[in-house]
Amino acid sequence: MATGRSCGWCGVAEAVRTAAYRLALWLTGGLSAAILLFLLAAWIGSSIPRNRAWVEPEDGVTIMVESNGFHTGIVLPVVTAQKDWRADFPFLRDPLPGGDLPTHIDVGWGEREVFLNVPSWSDLKAQTVLRIVTEGGPGLLRVVPFARPAPGEDWRPLRLRPAEYARLVRRIEAALPPVAPGAGRVAYTSYQANARNFDATGRYTLGNTCNQWVGDTLAAAGVEMGRWTPFAGGVMKWITRPAERSGEWRARTNRALAR
Repeated sequence: MATGRSCGWCGVAEAVRTAAYRLALWLTGGLSAAILLFLLAAWIGSSIPRNRAWVEPEDGVTIMVESNGFHTGIVLPVVTAQKDWRADFPFLRDPLPGGDLPTHIDVGWGEREVFLNVPSWSDLKAQTVLRIVTEGGPGLLRVVPFARPAPGEDWRPLRLRPAEYARLVRRIEAALPPVAPGAGRVAYTSYQANARNFDATGRYTLGNTCNQWVGDTLAAAGVEMGRWTPFAGGVMKWITRPAERSGEWRARTNRALAR
């Protein structure tokens, strides 16, 4: 009798193990399919243009779009006829560690905890990923000062008409919540020594990423850009590489960035 009961329980245990194995395979296959569908949707979405008729002008305000392969940002002159960013970010009046005053800022938007506490992929906690995937996270605007940034494969210059640059400025300003008259904007430091981080509007989700923010901001200025750009490559493929520009264009751009 005992042996029969034992064999019966063995059969139940085996059935449970089989069911669990099949469930694991189903979940793994479903997750893989979901990831592939997301990647395909991102590729399609980033290939559908906005502002198809836009043509880059010969003259205007030179900005840059930069990427580290995962995150993109917009590099802007500190001072132009349209905007003096020192009014919003007084720390730009301070010299950089090398002694030079900032000439440009790199502006990026992203998830608060990641911007403040995740310097590398190895520091990204599983619970943070799960939270972002399921419910997202609050946005943060990161501002990094530079002196005379050099163009390159990952720092691609782009020229805007003054009116287009003014629209770009307004879009970035809209990402900053208003502060009371006379009150200073709270800045948060992080693992990036020269960066300052500021509370920002919007919520980071899988559909509204840091790169989507850059794509939307450039599109709001009138630049041709993909409709949905959750990945860095979806943004950068719309920005011409410096090596593909004419020598005259590069020389003019280098002079503008060196001011």
